[in-house]
Amino acid sequence: MNSELKAFLDRIRPAIDATLGELLPPDSQPPERIHQAMRYSTMDGGKRIRPALCVAGFTAYNENWTAILPVAAAIEMIHCYSLIHDDLPAMDDDDFRRGKPSCHKQFDEAIAILAGDALLTLAFDVLGRSGSFPPDRIMKVVATLANAAGSSGGMIAGQVLDLESEGRRVTRERLETIHRSKTGALIGAAVWIGAFLGEAPDNDLAGVRKYCDRIGLAFQVIDDILDASDGVNRDEGKATYPSLYGMAESHAIAHTLMVEARQALQPLGKKGSILLAFCDYLEERTA
Repeated sequence: MNSELKAFLDRIRPAIDATLGELLPPDSQPPERIHQAMRYSTMDGGKRIRPALCVAGFTAYNENWTAILPVAAAIEMIHCYSLIHDDLPAMDDDDFRRGKPSCHKQFDEAIAILAGDALLTLAFDVLGRSGSFPPDRIMKVVATLANAAGSSGGMIAGQVLDLESEGRRVTRERLETIHRSKTGALIGAAVWIGAFLGEAPDNDLAGVRKYCDRIGLAFQVIDDILDASDGVNRDEGKATYPSLYGMAESHAIAHTLMVEARQALQPLGKKGSILLAFCDYLEERTA
């Protein structure tokens, strides 16, 4: 990992964890079980990629990154909600998440559903109470995140398409749509929101938007490659890039996306160094 990116993540991740710890209801707050489930699924040492990218987008234009932490934490809550629901028996039916029992295995299905619902609700509550940014900008952030999480090109749309595609051969166009929606939408929104709240100029935001599109898709392509490489076969029956194109072509697609992401950042110059280093980090994961 690039030393600048490592130093950035080493600084940012503890701050994100601390912010999440403050914003989530304590375990002891009634009804205790739902709050225990929320914290169990969120305070588990995840990579914090999405909130870190949000902070990276912000710090390209504003050095006082503490102001963006609640927004970044809200993005992580939405991500964690999606993981809880993805693991449910009616969805991907995964018994483990990040080396420990999934929320529905540790608690039960009803609590897991409600914990996911509560995290999504709390995320927008946090945004609504934000006093660090102008209200019109927060309203734009709320709309952007709702779209990234929703049924019109967001995570829910991607999950529906993914479920419908199980056991079927899909076109490249449909596979791209699944990945851009299910994974790419929230990753891209995280970066764009950070830059937008950092008051990036419109010209830079156009480049950031293209970067978001490319890394959002590349992130899931690379996840597909890693899942196909580890021998676990967890994606059997799923629509993935290796299942459609094979490993060599999947690597080539990921590389092309990273080239285009780097090109999109060129107008930002040194301001985009952390975002640029993230491209290197992604490609290193497949090496």
